[in-house]
Amino acid sequence: MIAIIKYNAGNIRSVQNALSRLGSDSIITDDHDEIRKALKVIFPGVGEAGSAMRYLRERGLDKLITSLTQPVLGICLGLQLMCRHSEEADTKCLDIFDADVKLFPKTNKVPHMGWNNFTTLKGDLFKGVSEKDDVYFVHSYYATLSSCTTAICDYILPFSAGMRKDNFYSVQFHPEKSALVGERILKNFLEL
Repeated sequence: MIAIIKYNAGNIRSVQNALSRLGSDSIITDDHDEIRKALKVIFPGVGEAGSAMRYLRERGLDKLITSLTQPVLGICLGLQLMCRHSEEADTKCLDIFDADVKLFPKTNKVPHMGWNNFTTLKGDLFKGVSEKDDVYFVHSYYATLSSCTTAICDYILPFSAGMRKDNFYSVQFHPEKSALVGERILKNFLEL
């Protein structure tokens, strides 16, 4: 069973639907025991960093997430909350990845919304994916490059489109909305 962490964020059902299309059973939950015993955990979300972290702290999910030992996949806001700090509402995050989250400079259209490809890719999550493949992004904030960066995308500036540290994986884009490429990435995660 895959646990999808329920917290004060949107877009969770579309992740569950994508897993279902891949033949994978999942449950949307904030129950600590269900999350701990899950084979894998997905931490998706669309929302605002400050209120999302407040929700996680109020329910002890912040400490639970950082203590997990099974593969965990953060998606979009999930990636950002796995970083040290977000400029969005000056938010202290989970500090899994050695990176900060910053607002894109207003030199181009923000949010970064639509299809984009990669300049760099590495790691098991991206097996069978090419740098030329497009994935779907919707975000105004980005994670800086760090030693945890596994995929780089360039929009205004280079940013972390994928990150990994130990059993924690994450993507800034939405694999559940990224057609066959996103399906491949989710399948790779399920096969870890």
